[in-house]
Amino acid sequence: MITKMTGILNRVLDEEVRLQVGPFEYQVMIPEFVRRQVQMKSGSEVMFHLVEYIEGSQNSSRWTPRRIGFLNEAELEFFELFCTVDKIGVKKALKAMSRPIKEIADAIARQDVKWLTTMPGIGKQTAEQIIATLKNKVTRFAMAPAREAVDGTSAPTEPMDGSVFEDAYLALLALQMSPVEARSRLDQVAASGKPYKTAEDVLNVIFRKE
Repeated sequence: MITKMTGILNRVLDEEVRLQVGPFEYQVMIPEFVRRQVQMKSGSEVMFHLVEYIEGSQNSSRWTPRRIGFLNEAELEFFELFCTVDKIGVKKALKAMSRPIKEIADAIARQDVKWLTTMPGIGKQTAEQIIATLKNKVTRFAMAPAREAVDGTSAPTEPMDGSVFEDAYLALLALQMSPVEARSRLDQVAASGKPYKTAEDVLNVIFRKE
């Protein structure tokens, strides 16, 4: 299984790129938010983190191997998590993820059904299923700090210390704090940029401010 691929970006199409690696040109499927990040980089060297799958059906004798590319591991991990939602397969997830993962994760964390229905192919019932499945699993992606790329555009983000903030978020919910308030408190703590070893450290900072 190929997990990374680096090559020269030959073409950027609507749902895929063509990557030149040595004498071979590879098709790499990409979601819309990745396409926007690479659309001006034709001719440049780009590295993609990959997930592979086989496209086909039981009624067809043709099975086609596909590669889906992301610019960092956090994006790939979020995609794989998103695909665990019932009735959201790889193709539907690829189409739906038109916005950066931080924005999608934030909408899931605050249980914003209306926002999620703005994603391509996601209706109200599916949005509710996404929230029910992922609302307690996306905090580390929603808390990912934005970085600036060399060209001034928003660069791919890596998650913070995910398990610590995830545990702190769940603890706040257990204390009857609303998801919106819990996220707001954690945003304030994360803004300091300080590392925290345990959820208890985070909670101490939050309640010391009151």
